[in-house]
Amino acid sequence: MKLITLVLCSALLAGALSLPLPAGATLGEKADSVARDRHALSAVRKATTSYSNYTVQEVASDATTVREYLNLEGVVFAVAWQGRLHPDLTTLLGSYASEFQNAMQKQARRHGQRGLSVSSDKVVVETWGHMGSLQGRAYLPALLPEGVSADEIN
Repeated sequence: MKLITLVLCSALLAGALSLPLPAGATLGEKADSVARDRHALSAVRKATTSYSNYTVQEVASDATTVREYLNLEGVVFAVAWQGRLHPDLTTLLGSYASEFQNAMQKQARRHGQRGLSVSSDKVVVETWGHMGSLQGRAYLPALLPEGVSADEIN
């Protein structure tokens, strides 16, 4: 039974990773990736909020709202989302997607676990929620601005 559950969960997550759903900026890239992805996804800019150590740009499509966290150098250090659908993690993670997928394959999935939390040496990805109300975040711990906690990424 555990093997069947593991196979089903892996298949569902693999399918979610391959869906071309709304996304935002790409982790580790400059701010121009925000505008490029927003245009490609027909998303609209909702708000920009500046803090002392970073800026949050929020974009929205019909299905998902994505918040992109940019450090003072204009590099995306985190993304967070909420909506009816999870965004395309391959797009969001960019060059970190394969590291995430490798870390996910090495991690044992617990029966009945609704959320996903995967950490590698360079990237952390967490998802949670239920059908119609899905949330998540991905961030690069090494790029978190000084004084900024992962708890601020939501």
